[in-house]
Amino acid sequence: MAEADVEPGPARQVTGEPGRPVLPAVLRAWWGALAALAALALGLLGIRYAGHGEPGAVDTRLQAAADGAGPWRYDLAHAVDFLGEPAGAALLVAATVLVCLLLRHPRAAVFAVAAVGLSVVTATLLKRVVGRTIHGGYLSFPSGHTAFLTAFAVAVALLAAGRLGLGRAAGTSLVLAAALAGGAVMGWAQVVLGAHYPTDTVGGWCTALAVVPATAWLVDRTAARAARP
Repeated sequence: MAEADVEPGPARQVTGEPGRPVLPAVLRAWWGALAALAALALGLLGIRYAGHGEPGAVDTRLQAAADGAGPWRYDLAHAVDFLGEPAGAALLVAATVLVCLLLRHPRAAVFAVAAVGLSVVTATLLKRVVGRTIHGGYLSFPSGHTAFLTAFAVAVALLAAGRLGLGRAAGTSLVLAAALAGGAVMGWAQVVLGAHYPTDTVGGWCTALAVVPATAWLVDRTAARAARP
């Protein structure tokens, strides 16, 4: 992984910004550990709810808390849900890619697309493996919408931390806050709309936290190898 930190001269032609990985070196160890914990939690939740077709005790309590808000919550939830639909997701990703290219950082653009794409694909595959259902047969665990927005928030925060040159404490705080915000907002919307059980959204959140750091490492490693003479 160290070879992604400092790259030779030809890297300027490949990445646009030599020496700047999408996963900053100061955050690598911490986020690697977090990704492992997220993968472990995801696996345990998947085993716990495999083949289930009804909410668990935790789901029932959290659903009741979400239902306590006023009628305005449905309009807000629909607006948030749109961000995870194909059209809304495409707009968010396209805007991020455009900004990355304007900043002459194509590696970041590749990472933004790969991070959200692999998170959603992973969530989709896990739904078939786990087999948890809602509303009489719709696969629900983990939540793909929650995985998408969490992955998007984490990817943008990682790129911002690298761009601003944040240290370990500040960079970790920024990325973790983005992960919590993205997961909580979309998770709440999915529960309010009845599209997922609350634990489905936790699974989606864990999916993104497991996939995004691994994707960042893979993009950095691939760019470093491509830059070798």
